[in-house]
Amino acid sequence: MSAGRERNGVIHRIRDTIIVLVIFSIVCLFSPRRVPAGTVTFTSLFNNVPSVPGLTTGWGYACLVEGLEKTVLFDTGDDGQRLLANMCSLGKDPRDVDIIVISHIHHDHRGGLAAFLNVNPHVTVYIPASFPPSLTESIQKRAAGLVAVTGSRTLAPSIMTTGEMGQPIAEQALVVKTGRGLVVVTGCAHPGVVTMVRRAKTLYKDSITCVMGGFHLMGRDDGSIRRVIDRLKSLGVTSVAPSHCTGDRARTLFRDAWGLRFIDGGLGAVVVFEGR
Repeated sequence: MSAGRERNGVIHRIRDTIIVLVIFSIVCLFSPRRVPAGTVTFTSLFNNVPSVPGLTTGWGYACLVEGLEKTVLFDTGDDGQRLLANMCSLGKDPRDVDIIVISHIHHDHRGGLAAFLNVNPHVTVYIPASFPPSLTESIQKRAAGLVAVTGSRTLAPSIMTTGEMGQPIAEQALVVKTGRGLVVVTGCAHPGVVTMVRRAKTLYKDSITCVMGGFHLMGRDDGSIRRVIDRLKSLGVTSVAPSHCTGDRARTLFRDAWGLRFIDGGLGAVVVFEGR
């Protein structure tokens, strides 16, 4: 009986994968959204902060980085079908992704990974080395490659990670080199967004043109938020695109502090920088 159920489960997963692939093939054929030559684009694919109508929000974060040596998916939100549906709506083909970077162990950042790998298993997944063996083995069975990250690491000439930071929740940030400097993408910034940005700047010896993602400032008082703002400004951060767990009040204060250099980072938002 259990063998029959397992066989049916495999059949259903294959069927669902074929359906998704057909849908994406049609979308990419008739409504392609190309990355402008010479640019690096960051597209929010999963977010609880809304921005572009017609997409489905959800608690969590995922960001697609295109225009570099490799196409990178940073985090996968908490629901794979919702992630794939948003990619479909935005004309993004999951089969174009080469690398997946998972920031930390919380489900709202890795929950969509299994469904994504059903569609595109031909990727290398970079996870914090502190992930438990059971989770590591599960990803290893589905993905073409798995790398457990401890220290800072170069993933491609213009793509790096800070490496694991913080306790008890170990987290890594994505660091991307653009023609304007470094873009730092954080999942939740549990170790502190200032700490993560400082590390990126120290490691890769360049200016910080933008910090985007979750800043983990929900529920913080105005004074502590303003101290974070002051420290980011002292690090020379040119622009910010906070979303996810940053919190509405913090996002308002960031908008006031950066003015025209505040960037909407909500679901569906596309942020474009010059390539190197």
